Amino acid sequence: MSKEFKSMSNVDGRITPTAEACVPVLDRGFLYGDSIYEVFRTYSGVPLFYQQHWERLENSARLIQMHITQGRDEITEQIRRTVHSTSAGELSKEVYVRYVITRGEGPVDLYPNPELKTRYVIIVNAVPQWSPEFYRVGMKAAVPTVRRNPTDALDPNIKGGNYLNNVIAITQARELGADESIILNRDGYVTEASNSNVCFVLDGEVVTPGGASGNLRGITKKAAREACAAHGLAVKDRDVHATDLTKTTECFVTSATREVMPIISLRLDDGDVVEYPAGGGEITRKVAQFYREYMEEHVRQNAGFSLW
Repeated sequence: MSKEFKSMSNVDGRITPTAEACVPVLDRGFLYGDSIYEVFRTYSGVPLFYQQHWERLENSARLIQMHITQGRDEITEQIRRTVHSTSAGELSKEVYVRYVITRGEGPVDLYPNPELKTRYVIIVNAVPQWSPEFYRVGMKAAVPTVRRNPTDALDPNIKGGNYLNNVIAITQARELGADESIILNRDGYVTEASNSNVCFVLDGEVVTPGGASGNLRGITKKAAREACAAHGLAVKDRDVHATDLTKTTECFVTSATREVMPIISLRLDDGDVVEYPAGGGEITRKVAQFYREYMEEHVRQNAGFSLW
């Protein structure tokens, strides 16, 4: 009988089909969103930008004063075990890996006992298959009414389990007929999309909101920036106010699974819609090409680290 890919999950070393995986109800990740996580995808079995993802996970832990009681080697080995259990290697099936560290299990009390042992949860699925139309034409985006949490209330560089701000943003965008949200902060400046970084072409330059506006330091965005720089195309940090959006001529988002995905239209707060070229326009297509070449070189250089 031929093998089939199976989504599998690993909770503290116990691997089961994802639908059967569970954590105790007293886990702080479940009770309070007291957790951090990272997501990567594979190419030819190679986990893309694994070092950078691990460093960002450690930074998230520092920002919430969490001591991860498992080491990198242990988590990496458990990721390998979980990927192997899916039969991805035998099927040459690229995977999406989400690994979560919760503060652990304890009493129903907001204060996290420093003696708690952290719990890890690893989820391995097939790489999401986005609609080809999102690349050929582009996604529709909208500015929701909800605003990004202030950076002095919840640092956006905590890639954590409390995602309600983003959940509300994408829900409002979908109600407006859009596929994605572009979130403003309370001062009216663009921060990011619901789970991606966003870039624009503004005044002939490729620009992206700087960290001060309130956004995650995206690993894919950083790679795309480096890829563009190698070709003489600068991606600049710039504060982009809502009033600037009507002057933007191209727009795209970047993320681990979306890579570089164009935006075809953006509905503004007042209901007006900014239209962008189908497929992202000349500059967006260049960024996508440069990123693809950069990623392929990274995979070649790290072929020995394949999870297969």
